[in-house]
Amino acid sequence: MDLSAGAWIVLAIASIFVGLGKTALPGVVSVAVAMFAAVLPARESTAVLLILLLVGDIIAVWVYFKTCDWRTLFRLIPSVIIGVACGAAFLYFASDTVVRRSIGIIVLALTFLTLALMHAYGEKMKKAVARSGVRGIYGALGGFTTMSANSGGPVMSMYFLASGFDVQRFLGTQAWFFFLINLVKLPFSAGIGLVTREVVTIALILAPVVIASCAVGKLVANRINQNVFNAIVIVLTIASAAYLLV
Repeated sequence: MDLSAGAWIVLAIASIFVGLGKTALPGVVSVAVAMFAAVLPARESTAVLLILLLVGDIIAVWVYFKTCDWRTLFRLIPSVIIGVACGAAFLYFASDTVVRRSIGIIVLALTFLTLALMHAYGEKMKKAVARSGVRGIYGALGGFTTMSANSGGPVMSMYFLASGFDVQRFLGTQAWFFFLINLVKLPFSAGIGLVTREVVTIALILAPVVIASCAVGKLVANRINQNVFNAIVIVLTIASAAYLLV
């Protein structure tokens, strides 16, 4: 791919958002998804971003190793794997437009439903999302959206928010969740021909930017207020869904 200087600048800024999203601001990765899609073909964009997400994941799991809620994580994995498999099939057969709009509708509907239920039930919502059926729905949709368009962050952000996770627990569980899921996604992506030499080359060039922004993100996370954190998660989730629909 012959990329202009302007395209590289966009990709570098998007890579900063990847790092910040992994260690401080869940949901901001959706901005990176949009920026990558603006300058790269859809399939190549998905593959490059997946590799960079894994780079950010490795840093994040190292930083937040002690704050992961392992019980929640292990209970989510089975349904997520099913969602990933369905997402791979959907990505193979569906057009880019259908993929984007479908994911946008799912994320937007789930976000408003989650917020409405949190408002209506308050603390009881934490017990509701811990049930196997509800957890399975979030997990399957998270796997489906992350495989189809690297947009699983908003779905899982809503799940962790509804579960009442504090900042550190949220970031720790998210870090390990997406590290494991992105590892599962990699062979699926390679199997359908997304991981090419050009894709790997671009990812390697941008990887140092992701690593540096992960370090900055950790500093931000140590200082952010819980209410501000929750508000940022909600705003970015809605914004990412709206973008996918446009």
